[in-house]
Amino acid sequence: MIKVIMIEDDKELAELLTQYLAKFNISVKNFEDPVKALQELEKNKNYDIMILDLSLPQMDGIEVCKKVAKEEDIPIIISSARSDDTDKIVALEVGADDYLAKPYNPRELVARIQAVLRRKEKKPKTIVCGEFELDEEGFTIKKNGEPLNLTSAEFELLSMLIKNKGRVLTRDYILDNTIHLNYDSIDRTVDVIIGRIRKKIGDDPKNPKYIISVRGLGYKFEC
Repeated sequence: MIKVIMIEDDKELAELLTQYLAKFNISVKNFEDPVKALQELEKNKNYDIMILDLSLPQMDGIEVCKKVAKEEDIPIIISSARSDDTDKIVALEVGADDYLAKPYNPRELVARIQAVLRRKEKKPKTIVCGEFELDEEGFTIKKNGEPLNLTSAEFELLSMLIKNKGRVLTRDYILDNTIHLNYDSIDRTVDVIIGRIRKKIGDDPKNPKYIISVRGLGYKFEC
């Protein structure tokens, strides 16, 4: 199922689109408040695509688009009654992947969602973070061009840290969002794997450069 986060303050339109898209195996979680939507997106990385209106309370949609494009790895489709060419150009320049002017046939929105996601799938899933390069498709992480010899659990945890660089991840979050970690000893499991990763990436546990312990919370990755 395709998971959509939508920011649309027109309740009637949001309900109509939610019901229609469900027929195509597309689930929608809508937010009328862009600030709450951004908070949700920061916590939940499981959305496949964003549908964004431009005329919103509190924040202009262009600013939302710019922020999301800069901080998140999620494609954005603008759904707006602002059909001026300037709005379209600015939205695309700041990071939108597509622009659909209202009113439109909801079936066209389905086609646009599918097309944007197809284009995204063709892009290489490589993330560069300082000295590290994460290739999710190749199941490899390189440091300074040299592949690291990682177990499945180590790869999964280090990948999560890299993709959330600068963000503190609690042990509970890590365990809830991984499949290769052993749940038998909860906190200890995460700490042990962090220790193994540190050895493999040359990170001094007493004075870490990459994996930073945040007392009472968890870990964050710096690069």
